[in-house]
Parts: sequence; C-alpha cells; structure tokens
Amino acid sequence: MDPDRSPVDLAIGPDGSWAVTVNQTSNSVSLVGLNAGRVLDEQPVGRWPVAIGWAAVDVASASEQAPRDPRFVVSCRDSGELVVLEVARGRLNLLGRIHVGQHPHGVTLDSAGRTAYVALAAAAQVAVVDLQSRTVTAHVDVGRWPRYLALSPDGARLAVGVSGDLGVSLVDVRQRKLVRTENLAALNVGHIAFAPDGRDVYFPWMIYRRTPISPSNIRQGWVLGSRIGRIDGGGDSAWQALSLDPSGQAVADPHGIALTPDARRIVVTASGTHELLVLRREGLPLLTHAHGDHIDRGLLVDRSRFFRIPLGGRPMAVRAMPDGHRVAVANYLNNSLQIVDLDERSVAAEISLGGPAEPSLARRGEAIFYDATRSLDQWYSCHSCHYEGGTNAVTMDTLNDGSSLTFKTVLPLYRLDRTAPWTWHGWQTDLQEAIRNSLTSTMQGPEPSEDDVRAMLAYFNQLEPPPNPFLLRDGGLTAAAERGREVFQSPQAGCVTCHRGPELTDGEVHDVGTGRRMDRYSGYNTPSLRSVYQKTLLLHDGRSKSFEEVLTGVHRPGEVAGSGDLSDQQLSDLIEYLKSL
Repeated sequence: MDPDRSPVDLAIGPDGSWAVTVNQTSNSVSLVGLNAGRVLDEQPVGRWPVAIGWAAVDVASASEQAPRDPRFVVSCRDSGELVVLEVARGRLNLLGRIHVGQHPHGVTLDSAGRTAYVALAAAAQVAVVDLQSRTVTAHVDVGRWPRYLALSPDGARLAVGVSGDLGVSLVDVRQRKLVRTENLAALNVGHIAFAPDGRDVYFPWMIYRRTPISPSNIRQGWVLGSRIGRIDGGGDSAWQALSLDPSGQAVADPHGIALTPDARRIVVTASGTHELLVLRREGLPLLTHAHGDHIDRGLLVDRSRFFRIPLGGRPMAVRAMPDGHRVAVANYLNNSLQIVDLDERSVAAEISLGGPAEPSLARRGEAIFYDATRSLDQWYSCHSCHYEGGTNAVTMDTLNDGSSLTFKTVLPLYRLDRTAPWTWHGWQTDLQEAIRNSLTSTMQGPEPSEDDVRAMLAYFNQLEPPPNPFLLRDGGLTAAAERGREVFQSPQAGCVTCHRGPELTDGEVHDVGTGRRMDRYSGYNTPSLRSVYQKTLLLHDGRSKSFEEVLTGVHRPGEVAGSGDLSDQQLSDLIEYLKSL
C-alpha cells in the first residue's frame, strides 16, 4: 500500500518553481514542481524526519570547479541524524549523513550553507555541525525540549523554542553561549521567524491558565488559548504577546509561522482548526507581559488586518513564495502541499504527495486526536495537552477524576492498550469509556460515535514513543546503566515491587504517601517508566523536577518499597538506568 506522506516541513526554491517537502510517516522527502503541479522525485531519508534547513546557494549556476555546497539538511528524530541533500537537474541527490543523536528536531543553516544548527530535543542543547567535515563541533545548552529554532539574518543569534522550560531562548552564535531564556508559560512553541531587521522574533504557542474546566472558563479563554509572541532578538526588552482566539470560534494548535518577503504580513498555521491565519504586521496590538484572552477587537472587525483561510487537514509548516502574494503549506493529514493565494484568500492549488486512496482506521483516529473542533468552541485538541501523544511541562486539571483544582502531570498515551488501568488514580478500567470521557468531559465536546472511538483506539494502539537516546548505538546499556539495573532490581531499592513487567507497571493502585486532601480517590496508579527520561515533571503532581528529587525526597526507596536509602554511587547508577528505559 502506498504510505501516507504526512508532510511537516518544506523549503521553497529560489525562483519559486519547486519545493522540497519533509514527509514524516513515509520517512522521505519529495521534490515538487510547483509549475507542473506534481512530484518530480522522492527519496528516502532517515526515520521520522522533522524539519528542513536550507541555504540559498545557487548550485545550478556554480562552476564545475567551484565546491558544491549542500542545499538542504533534513533532521531525522528517530534515526538521530542529519541527511544532506541537493537538488540538481530535477532530482534529489543524497550527499551524506551525519549522526547527531538525542532526537534532532528543528534545523537551520548559515547563509553560506556550511554550518548547521540543530535542536536536540532530548539533550536540552543545540548542536553546531560543520557540514564540510560532517562533524559536530559544539553543543550549546539552551533549555529543555528545544524543538524549533531560527537564525537571525546576520547570523549572530539563534532563537530557540524550549517548550520544556515554557519559553524561548536566545543564543549568541559567535560565543556559543545562551544569552537568556524568556519564560512565557508557553506550551508547544511552534516554528520561529526573524523579521528582516533581525530584531523582532515571532513564534506561535499555547498557554494553560490553570482554571477549572467548565464551559464558562473555556469560553473566557481561561483554560487553554493560542498566542503569537514577539521578543527582541537583539536586546533585553520585555516580551509581548497577542491572543489569536475570537470568542465562539477559537484558534487551536498554532504551529507554522512566516513573514511575507516585504515583512508586511505574518502568516500562521492553526493545525488544530485546519486553517491559515493572516495578520497585518504594522500596528499589531501585542501587549507587554500580558495578553487578553480573546483577540483584539480592532483586529477582529478589520479584515484587512486579520483574516482566516480554511485549509482542511492538518496544516503544519508555512513558507512564503518569492512573489509575496502566495504561501506554501505542508498539510500533514491531506498528504499534500497547498499553495494559498493571500489576495484571493483561498487555496489556489493542492498538490498530492501520494498516499492511500482512503485513510486507514488508525489514520482516522489520528485525525480526531489532532482535531480541535472536537472541543467546545474549538479551543484545544487532544494534542494540545498530549504533544504528539506524549506529555507536556505543566500540571493540569482535566476533570478526569471528577474533581477540580487537583492538578496532575499529563500521562503519555503510548501503549495504552498494555497499561491498564487508566488515569492517575486508576479508576478507569474501560479504555473506550476513558476515551469518551476525555472528549466529552475534559474537552467538553460532543459525544463521539462508536466508529470514532474504534478509530482512536486503533491510533493509540500503534502509537510508539521515539527510540531512547540514552541507549548505546547497538541498543545496549552503558556500564553505569547496567549497574543501575541491578540497583533497580535489588530489595534495597525495591523499584520492581511496583514497576515490573514489560511496561514497568503492575497495574495496581498504591498509597505511597503523596496524596492530596482535595483528591476524590485514594492512592495512585503505578505509572509506566517507559520513556520516563522525557518528563520534566515527576510524580503525580509534578512536585519533583528531577530523578534526584524523586529518589531522595518523599518517594525515596526507604520510604516506599525498599529496605533503605541509596548511596551516592547507587543513586547515580540508578538514574542512568531510569534514563535508558
């Protein structure tokens, strides 16, 4: 069967006649002729490609004696590599692969195409890569969960979205040093764009306001809301933000962002509400360190300043075309590249990248998972909280235990069919009912059909976490992790008393002394420890921010199931093992 392509990123050729798309679920890239309206070439890359970096080097006009600089670099999360390609004579040519590890995400190139900067989501770093020697020359600490980044026009600064630290970091490129991190309480920071002057940095994000879930609070924008932010990339002035949500018809899951060549317009993809948002940049009413919960009324009533273009599917990356009147959009669920005319305010062309004639049951479930129209007034989707099926960096009150203001960390959705029962208190033993409850209670949306529930189950059953980056290249454990496994299994630590079996959970509810007065139920369901390295918040209420805090605080072995506390060496080794799970 022809696989879904699921494009997530793209780059546009210098003259606007072709584009290259990054196809996530087919592990490929496609060269698309925009004038011809068809795919000219498709080539495999690494596993789970995420982003593409591009330098405007005119290979076609280079002399035969001149060095041919790489045209594109594609980051591949699951294979931990950068794949270097060029476009020549209507074909995609593979030039090489560079192993970087640690879940590479966003990637950008300097203007000469000789240096790449790649966000390593699992390492809280940006790697600096020399594309001529194909080696990693430096790492810069930037904050947790760096996913997307942009380089200033003068090549002096990087802006990096760090969703694990709820903000955006700025890096001095020449000194290879973090300058500052702006904390905006930002979930799911999307693509990042510098203005041509190199000072203003724009990015979309979501905010969680920590109020109980109710129809009134959702409609007020007091639960989850969508924003664009702006920070000064060259100074230290205060960050600013603008709500994107009209009352009654909110925006959800903003992801891609671009400025038109004349910098007069900002375009943003709203992947949860399947549309393109277009804003006039001049006079944009951004507020300093504050943000109303609905879009500015002046924008809403003036369609020359703000309008929405329906696209369908799940629009992800957006790039401006050279003519300044059109943009190209990678549409994940449509398996397509869309050309959108900003003057006509409509999709001018849609080019299929391939894929099955009809979506599979799991693909239909995936579409529901990413669909914010399943929530009240379309404020948020399942993905808004469970980023790509995983977790996020805040505690949330989801109503799933029947109480309010009992904030808990968001559990990943990987291997749901193998980790019964469900929710932190383990009171849900019927997975289909749990799915219905999430859609109707947490999201305050309509009752799903039986087919909807089956589709979501099919999607969750094939949802897998990314490969563990703390294992050796052959999948084995480091020496420290091997010692840590012995500690984990020892009576002294007692971890296997509850964390056992293939998913490292016994499926039981235990009272481990961490309860809260307002909880409706007593005790907590043993969480799986698979991919626990991904979390920034630990224990049910997120009170611990590191493994060290868990193992030396209220959940230390001697206090829970072990026979005594651990030595410093045992603690260090056990942490290495936990990171490898």
